[in-house]
Amino acid sequence: MSDASFATLDALNAALRATEPPEDETQPVAGEGPVGAPIAFVGEQPGDEEDRQGRPFVGPAGRLFDRALAEAGIERDHSYVTNAVKRFKFVQRGKRRLHRKPTAGEIAHARWWLERELNLVHPQIVVALGATAAYALAERRVAVKRERGPFVFGRRRGYVTVHPSSLLREPDKTARRAAFDAFVADLRAVQKMVD
Repeated sequence: MSDASFATLDALNAALRATEPPEDETQPVAGEGPVGAPIAFVGEQPGDEEDRQGRPFVGPAGRLFDRALAEAGIERDHSYVTNAVKRFKFVQRGKRRLHRKPTAGEIAHARWWLERELNLVHPQIVVALGATAAYALAERRVAVKRERGPFVFGRRRGYVTVHPSSLLREPDKTARRAAFDAFVADLRAVQKMVD
């Protein structure tokens, strides 16, 4: 595909939506938000609800993400939200579709779309939500717990933090609250980095 074909984000997303569906018939989920958004948030991949609705971060982790953004004073409507991998990867278990972590090959394949998307949005800072997003952006494995905080993704200013879905997996209420507060603190730090 030629970069010249995608002078706008709308053109890029239209091309993404027109890509051939895999055998599992999931749909590609494009990012959302304005061109020129100061912050771009990159997650791992769409989940079950995201695939069904065709929008990023609308499932349980997305609702938690929205709550954290509000506490940090970041307006989602003024941010760009997308994923490193554009289709839901899953394993069928009866009637349920369970999340499957994307492979390195799937991440590399989707990197083309992510790079062009970020070039068109041109955010001041790119936030990697979790290890998959950090890997896609840094093109190397990133230890989120050890490297959490300000980061440089090639020529882009960035920040590495946890994916909001990890907060849902905390074992008890106290651990969940502490993890949520740490995530909000990361988002506040990101907000301060915006010019």
